[in-house]
This record gives sequence, C-alpha cells and structure tokens, in this order.
Amino acid sequence: MIDRERHPVDPWRLIENTYDASGVSETVFTVANGYLGLRGNHIEGRGAHEHGTFINGLHETWPIRHAEQAYGFAEVGQTIVNAPDAKVMRVYIDDEPLSFDATEMHEYSRVLDMRTGVLSRDVLWVTPSGKRVRMRDERLVSFDERHLAVLRLEIVVENADAPVTVSCQLLNRQDGAGIYAGDPMASKSERKGFDPRKAEKITERVLQPVEYWQDGLRSALSYRVTDSGMTVAVVADHVVETENDYSARSLIEPDIAKNVFRVQAKAGVPIRISKIVSYHSSRGVPPRELVDRCRRSLDRAGVEGVDALFQAQSRWLSDFWERSDVRIAGHDDLQQATRWCLFQLAQAASRADGSGVPAKGLTGSGYSGHYFWDTEVYVLPFLTYTSPQWAKNALRARVLMLPAARRRAAQLNEAGALFPWRTINGEEASAYYAAGTAQYHINADVSFALGKYVRATGDEDFLRREGADIAVETARLWATLGFWRGINGESSFHIHGVTGPDEYTTVVNDNLFTNVMARYNLRFAARVVREMRAADPAAYAALVERVGLDFGEAEAWERAAEAIHIPYSEGLGIHPQDAFFLEREVWDLEGTPADKRPLLLHYHPLVIYRFQVLKQADVVLALFLQGNHFTDDEKLADFDYYDPLTTGDSTLSAVVQSIMAAEVGYQDLAREYFEHALYVDLADLHHNASDGVHVASAGGVWTALVSGFGGMRDHAGELSFDPRLPADWPELSFPLQWQGSALHVTVTRDALRVEVRSGDAVEFAVRGAVHRAAVDEPAVVRLVDQGPVRPGRPTLRKFEDARRDDGTRLSASVPVTTSALPVLDAYDD
Repeated sequence: MIDRERHPVDPWRLIENTYDASGVSETVFTVANGYLGLRGNHIEGRGAHEHGTFINGLHETWPIRHAEQAYGFAEVGQTIVNAPDAKVMRVYIDDEPLSFDATEMHEYSRVLDMRTGVLSRDVLWVTPSGKRVRMRDERLVSFDERHLAVLRLEIVVENADAPVTVSCQLLNRQDGAGIYAGDPMASKSERKGFDPRKAEKITERVLQPVEYWQDGLRSALSYRVTDSGMTVAVVADHVVETENDYSARSLIEPDIAKNVFRVQAKAGVPIRISKIVSYHSSRGVPPRELVDRCRRSLDRAGVEGVDALFQAQSRWLSDFWERSDVRIAGHDDLQQATRWCLFQLAQAASRADGSGVPAKGLTGSGYSGHYFWDTEVYVLPFLTYTSPQWAKNALRARVLMLPAARRRAAQLNEAGALFPWRTINGEEASAYYAAGTAQYHINADVSFALGKYVRATGDEDFLRREGADIAVETARLWATLGFWRGINGESSFHIHGVTGPDEYTTVVNDNLFTNVMARYNLRFAARVVREMRAADPAAYAALVERVGLDFGEAEAWERAAEAIHIPYSEGLGIHPQDAFFLEREVWDLEGTPADKRPLLLHYHPLVIYRFQVLKQADVVLALFLQGNHFTDDEKLADFDYYDPLTTGDSTLSAVVQSIMAAEVGYQDLAREYFEHALYVDLADLHHNASDGVHVASAGGVWTALVSGFGGMRDHAGELSFDPRLPADWPELSFPLQWQGSALHVTVTRDALRVEVRSGDAVEFAVRGAVHRAAVDEPAVVRLVDQGPVRPGRPTLRKFEDARRDDGTRLSASVPVTTSALPVLDAYDD
C-alpha cells in the first residue's frame, strides 16, 4: 500500500528518501506529546500544506449559525487554534536561501525514529556557485518535559568558505489562513470542496498580541484568543556552537520574533544551533504569568543541557516500548506500520494530563481538534492495558466535563448528564444533531471505558472519589430517556429517537448498540452504588452528598436493564440495527462508483437514510464490546448480514470488522481489514490524512492485534484468550498490564505462553480452561487449532434465500421481537 521506493521498510523508523511537501507527509512526520504538536513542516517555512503548531485544548469559539434555529441546538462552535510557529529556521548561503524550489538538492532523507522520538532530516545542497552544503536538522517534542520542544540544526559547507545566515523565528500567522476549511457561511462556489471532516474557517484575527520581548538570545510572544479568552505564550532560547566567527542580531514585533545568526563559515567547520522552545496555555491565566512559566521551563532545560533532553527522550521511549510494543514475527513491513500507530497513541495521549484526546491528536486541524467517543472505545483500551495512568488522565477529562454534561442533559429534558458528541471545552459543538447530539451512546461509552479501567487496574480509589459520579449521572439519563411499554402482557424498556455509531442511519428507535451499551451502563452504575455502600460507607456517603443519590435509583436501574429491548428478527435470525432498519431498501454498494465514495460527500442525508447501508460498524461493534451477551451463531449471522452493508467510509470500521472477522472465522478477511486500518494514514487510504492522523484507528490497530488475532477478552473482569493468528504469521507477542501485574503474552500456531514479569500471579482462561501464571512460572497452553476458518467474505445472498421460504423479500418488513438471549447476572458486563 506504500511506495517502498520512497518509504523503505524499517521496523523502527519511518523513512522518506525523496522530498515530499504534501499534507500527508506533514501529518505522518508530526512530533507531539499529547500537549504540544509540531506538524512535519520543513524548517524553511515555505510551501506548507498546513503550518501546524497545536496545543491540546487551545481553541477559539464562534457562533453557530443554523439556517433554521430550534431550541437546544448547539450554539457555540469550538475550533482548535494554530499556535505561534517556532519551527522556522531559514538558512542562507551567500545571502541566497536554501529552498527546495530554488536550490539543487543532491541528497535527501527524513526519518522519524520511534525509539528516540526524534524527527531528523539530512540534505546535501549544491548552490549555484558550486558550494556543497550538508545540513542536518533534528526535532523533538519532549515526553518527559511536557512544555518543551527542541529544534537543532547543523550546517557544514564542505568545499569552500562562505557566509552563512540562519534566521530563527517565532511566527504568529495571525488569522489562521490555510488552517481552517469548510466555512459554513461560504458561498456555494467556495463550498465546492465541502468536507465536514475538516475544520471550520475563521476569517477574523484569532490571537490578540499581549506581551512580547527579547532578552539576549531569548524571544517571547504571548496572546489572548479573541473570543474564547484562552491565553498562550511561547518563549524560545538559542544555543550556538561553532568554531567559526559569528554575530547575532534580533527583531521583535507583535507577531514575529527573529534571532538571526551571521556566520563566517570555514570549509568543513560545522555550525550547530539549538533552539529550545517552551509553550504554556491556560483558560484564564494572564499571558504574563504564562511567559514566566515558559522562562522557568527554559531555565530548567538550560541547567540540564540540550543533550540531556535527547537522552531523556530515549529513556522515556524505552520504557514505553517495554510495556507497549506488539511484535509480529517475520513481517517487518507490518511491524513498521504497527509501531508507527502505537507511537501516534503516545503522541496523542501521553501528556494530555487531564485534557481529552483529540480525534486527530495534535497532528492537524481535522475535526476541529474535537474530542469524540473515539477516545473511550478505541484509544482507552490501549491506554488501560499498557499505560494505566494515561487512561486515568483521559477519564479525568470526562469528570471535569460533568458540570457541562449535566447542563446539557437538563436542556434536553433529561436527568443526570449527557456528554457532548464533539467538544473541546465540554460544551456540545455538534451543529448537526441527527448525527451528533442524538448519539446518546456516548454516555455508555464513557461508563464502559471507566468500568474496563477499574477492572483491569483495580483502581477502586479513583472510582469511589470521582468515577462513580460518571456512572451515576449517565445511568440517570437512560432511566429518563427510556420508557416502559407492555407487549403480550410483559413490560419492556425502550429507548427511542437516538443515533447509534452508524451515522448513515439516524434518529431511530431501539438502536441495538445503544440499548446493549445502555444496559451495561445501568448495571454498572447499580453495582458501583451497591458495592460502595457495602464496602466503603464513607465514600458512599460522600457520593450521596455530591450527586444527591437515592439508593432506590439503583434498583430502578437494574429493573430497566433486565427489561431493555434487544431487537431480534426470527425471520432472518439476526439482530436488526434498530426497530425499522430491515424495512428499508438495501443500497447497491457493488453498483456504486468509486468516485461516489464516501457517500456523505455525494448524497443528501435523506437519500442515505432511506437505505440499509452503514458508514461504520454498529451491531458488529456491539458484538465485540458486549460479546458475552451473544452466542457464537448469532455473532456469525450478524457479521454475515452487516459486513456486506458496511461501506468503510469511516476509519472506525475496519478494526472492528477485523476483530469480529477473526472471531467468526473469516481469517483472510480479518487480515485484509487489519491491513486497511494499519495503513489508513501511511497510505492515505481515505484521502484526508493531510488533515491529521486518525488516532482512533491507530488505537484500533492495537485492539485488532491483541483482541482480534490474540483473542484477548476480559468480560466480567475475567481475563481470557482465544487466538486467531493469520496463516502466515509465525508469532505474535504483546505486553499487558493486568490488575497491577505486568504480563507478556506470546502466541504461535500451536501454543500460547503467558509470563508474569512483575506482580502477583494471574489466572486466565484459554477456550474455557483456566490456567495460572506467576513470576518464574510461565504458563504454556497447547493450541489444537486456530478456530473455524471460512473462505471468502460474507454475502447477503444467503439471507435472501432464507427469506424466500416465507415468500417475502430481504427488504420487506420483518417482525422484530426482543432477543431470546438468557438474562445474565446483573453484575456481568
């Protein structure tokens, strides 16, 4: 899927050996740490697709202008702000700029090393006068020091003396030109390239200058964001190392700071300039205070030295890979892409420190820098099982959003809290409610991630101090959103007017994914309340005080959970996606031209909504997340039905389809979906990688490996494995953090090995049989086979044939009842 002439295979490095100024290249060579992100722009600062410097949570607000207003519509949009750019370090030889469009380039290589966390570039230029200039620049955003970045440049004129000038800049690009696209107020002609996945365009000035100064080799700029009121400051320091004679001069203005170094370079004598940069931001701290914080960060870095920052980066990543690296034996190409995906997760979440994880991380302005349910369902599993502290920090971001979520629920006439569909500051920013606010399942997704975190880590303290508030408030919403209805003398609990994960089917009744996840949410909240009351009366009393809890609520939640309606079609033997899904006509995906994909860019929503067609996995995602509530036969039937209807227009689909394809036996298809997800950005398979990395897909790659091919599950807090290796994979191995113990799991064709490298002994199941591993006592389990193997891929034809027995068509109305699955233990997830 990748041009291997340009990007050769290397299991630890992403390499680019020909110059590429595309937005995709900028995205995939971004360096970030979860707080600060520097896009892979070249230091010359020219010809960029998007001059991106992003800070997590730094945003502007703007009024959403609905064509027709209605009560409760989101009113204020939020868009990530492009922070002042510190990447620019322009080089001049004989007063002529070195640039890709004007200078002869003989050698070029750019490398992102995932062991060191350093982006480096090596270039050999030849000037019009024949001077050979070898240049190496390096860049890192520190994982260890949240607010620091380093840019280092080394220049050697190999064959002659020459005057060399380096202009190091801090540059505010003022109105964000080139950063945002898709202006909702643009004319029809301007909207010809409309794409809702891109950020909004803001035409007014975003950053208002406040304090700016220079002191020796230090430069400072600071700003207040026009409408949101946020503040940001950047201070850069410079270190020059050379045996050549040089001088320095400076320039400071509100939107630009320059430190210019003029060097009388001798042939073969290197010039090294290190630019150490600190960024700080806030929702209300005055810019002057942020400038002082930047100065303190730089003072500390100055004491330790620039080399120490590079060494600390390597040590930090060594620890990260020790607890995170997934190894695929014999496939260096897949290994390279897998490690790139895992590295993106570290770059998106490691130093978010209580902020959310944006859908694009800090690699681009796509999706306006918003947080979605992507974090809880696709990113939190990786964090929970490899770096639990990061998972806790991400969950704390949701705790901090609870006040706004309570206000949103009240606005929609519901009790409890309703988390926003898309947001930066905690307020709902989705202007299209049908595919946004109506996705109430966000509540259950957050509670699901919380429950998984607590069971995997044993962190009851976090649950009792803060997490329980999420469980209670989200359960309250389901209790008022749903309603009771009597059918055949029995009462069932229904949830109407919601949208599931599939955004091609909106505002429906009894969406299966929503109902199944709401059931989990209700049971989880009830269990938390009961266990706190029994085990920690003081914590329970504090919870009652915080949220005004009545213990009778827990009993009501349990009753609703046991009676919740789970749609099931006896005629087709599947779970309908919602109450009326099977009444719709089937979309002819095979007959849809490739240039009409994704559908959302070529068909009016009302056209799409009339058909059975999916943007992304919906029922199939429920089969994975709540797999212990479905039989093997039901999983196979549901997968066979929905897979041919799924367009893959969403990058959230392929990983889930890979996991379930592996479980039900479509081994070749599982690998096909996995590789699509693996290369979605590196090969720009959805043609929008220029807007940023698909972080959720990167998280899903880890889950596809560990839960799909590795077969890991932890239903009801019990760890289990049922591996499904692709035929040509000799070995798959991965580490796991489980209830305080560090495990390492290795899967081969005929065995599964579990080692406990630290912590207590661990019990786990393999295909129903219980085993135990301890430190110095690994467990090796023989595998008789790799499960069922089904050729090809699913087709709807089998369902058409089945329906002909009762004389109706596939698209005709199908009687839907409540699933006949037995009621599981109320405490089972």
